[in-house]
Amino acid sequence: MGERPFLGAEAVAVGRLTPYELRKDYVSIYRGVYVHRSVEPTLRVRTEAAVLWAGSPVTVVGLAAAALHGTKWIECDAAVELNRMERRSPRGIVVWSGRLSDDEICQASGLPASTPARTAFDIGRRLDADRAVEVLDSLMGATGVKAIDVCALADRHPGARGLAQMRGVLELVDAGAESPPETRTRLLLIRAGLPAPETQIELRDEYGHVYIRLDMGWRRWKVAVEYDGGHHWTDRRQRSRDIDRWADLEAAGWRVVRVSAELLAERPGVVVARVREAISRSSV
Repeated sequence: MGERPFLGAEAVAVGRLTPYELRKDYVSIYRGVYVHRSVEPTLRVRTEAAVLWAGSPVTVVGLAAAALHGTKWIECDAAVELNRMERRSPRGIVVWSGRLSDDEICQASGLPASTPARTAFDIGRRLDADRAVEVLDSLMGATGVKAIDVCALADRHPGARGLAQMRGVLELVDAGAESPPETRTRLLLIRAGLPAPETQIELRDEYGHVYIRLDMGWRRWKVAVEYDGGHHWTDRRQRSRDIDRWADLEAAGWRVVRVSAELLAERPGVVVARVREAISRSSV
């Protein structure tokens, strides 16, 4: 035992471990909840431990719930958020005590969690707006939940804090984004006054097979914007594939604006200027 969190007192009481073995080979994540010393305290492990610590009734909410639903790019050290009546909690756990209807709770990866719609509702209200868009892009991509589902919850909770921000976040969410930098690139372009780009544009050959998929862009102008992560620059095979893709796109009449982490973080104006120039040239 010990690969998953467990209640130490219970394990000793039934004879699975002696008090000495518990002290020697296991560590406490939260008061009374243990795992083997070799287990990495990932967000999943800490979430399961938090549910054991809290007892029932309890519901995992917020970022921890998003992770249970398959959302990517959640920080490993994110606090575990729980919904329960008792607000006191140890370090690393954030407790909310809002009312959740039965249809706002489900089982996610074996744990009681807020539904995707309710999770999006809470994240959209509570997180920094840009970070909320990043998380909801991934949550909606993973679960298929729609903005209309989240808005329906807002209608049921008219007095909830942060509704104005949440509605603004939902207007910017796009389930096609495949990473936070792609989300940030899209937000940069929209806030610069450009039309919202289409994400994950599929180009098909004469047989109807997809031969290229673009991060984002505009079909009407044949302008694509591609975010290149580090592997695009350091992986020789990826670099070779990229060169072939650019040649295919150029042959099909597309202009491609490539975005790097450095450009996005330190010279966002250059990204916008290059996109505007590409659109201008394609519009002639």
